[in-house]
Amino acid sequence: MTRAAPFVALLWLAGAAPVLAAEEPSGCDKFKWPIEHERAALTAPDRTKLNSGAELAALPSSGVILGLVAPSDAKLPSPPERAPKEGTLAGFASFTGAPKAGIYTISLSTGAWVDVVQDGHFLKPKAFSGATDCEGIRKTMKYELAAKPFVLQVSGTRDSSIAIAILPSE
Repeated sequence: MTRAAPFVALLWLAGAAPVLAAEEPSGCDKFKWPIEHERAALTAPDRTKLNSGAELAALPSSGVILGLVAPSDAKLPSPPERAPKEGTLAGFASFTGAPKAGIYTISLSTGAWVDVVQDGHFLKPKAFSGATDCEGIRKTMKYELAAKPFVLQVSGTRDSSIAIAILPSE
């Protein structure tokens, strides 16, 4: 009986693994904070279309659509903190004008890895929220930006473009 106990425990854990895995929240009401402004910016009809590598003198007041290319063609200024999977796309935009220092939400229309590089350092998000099945927005993160230029890098998505909104946090 004692020899069988580890085997039974292993079978139990294997069967329980799917139950223990966290499911991603579904629906617009599952974000950790209100997303109305971010979602409106991501779906606005006046979004500026940018090619990877674009430079902007200031933060856009609405969302932008960033074109993405193969990671080798994207020529990201910094290697992503998470290596992109095979077959995914990447891109970046440089914000040469310094934003007002503060907390900003960076929101995406679809799932992707985001690197924010400011003053040569990767910034870590202060908060993150995401949900599936919410038209126009997939994830949003809060970053503390200094009053200095920065680079926003996106990688790890299969979409050829992605809508991005960078807004002061409320």
